[in-house]
Amino acid sequence: MSTESRLDALYQRAPEVVFDDTSRLVLMSDCHRGVGNWGDNFQPNQNLFFAALTYYYRRCFHYLELGDGDELWENRSMKQIIQTHSHVFWLLSQFYRENRMHMLYGNHDRKKKQVRFLKDTCSSYYCDSSDCFRELFPGLEAQEALKLRHRITGQEILLVHGHQGDLMNDTLWSVSRFLVRHVWRHLELIGILDPTSTAKNYRRKKKTEKKLSEWADKHHIMLVAGHTHRPVLPQPGEGLYLNDGSCVHPRCITALEIERGAVSLVKWCIMTREDRTMYVGREVLAGPVGLREYID
Repeated sequence: MSTESRLDALYQRAPEVVFDDTSRLVLMSDCHRGVGNWGDNFQPNQNLFFAALTYYYRRCFHYLELGDGDELWENRSMKQIIQTHSHVFWLLSQFYRENRMHMLYGNHDRKKKQVRFLKDTCSSYYCDSSDCFRELFPGLEAQEALKLRHRITGQEILLVHGHQGDLMNDTLWSVSRFLVRHVWRHLELIGILDPTSTAKNYRRKKKTEKKLSEWADKHHIMLVAGHTHRPVLPQPGEGLYLNDGSCVHPRCITALEIERGAVSLVKWCIMTREDRTMYVGREVLAGPVGLREYID
């Protein structure tokens, strides 16, 4: 199926989340949480992510993860990923317990599509400090898409991972998973990049973004994705396709924030004060831009 037909179908059946100008939403994706080995791309930024997530939790944001949160192509064990990054999953469980978390699946964590898989691996986790099992995400269902609808204006925003309609990452995803798991992860050690990866292949990245942008413009609907790892926040009149970037950029993570009816692109990174002490800081890269400006 083409990207257009896949997005058309997802738009029709996507669960709806209602928000308004009092809502606070943070959209992040492509964490690619791993098992703490040399192939765990999330590990260098895990402290940045935890600091950012703490900021959003304390300020009553809703956390929306737009796919590829966990690296299930290179790794077989979701439980081992949870154990490795238990502090992150503990904080995510606080969002979930308060009904402030929505999870989408992407091509690298497509296994989350299976309700049985989530029940077996994500319902609870073992807490070392208390020497017992604690609830994690009981009853969690991961979606392929979500539709945000503004309570007052009726404005809609479609959220997807962004791999939809891609031959290698959607239709032939199991083949790509086999290649990544058994071939490319080993060749990357000697500097050979995975040619099936949209995030690492400039031409594939541009092609994917063009398809997503064309769908958004054709249907006059804002579309937010991840997948390509390239953050995008256009000015009104320049397009309706947005991208939250990723959490595996060298030295930083990026996110889209929706607050007071406006959207901003932000990054989190290590910053330095004048006395040379370091801290985790938040920087606004673009925006805020009022959501209504995209439909006026």
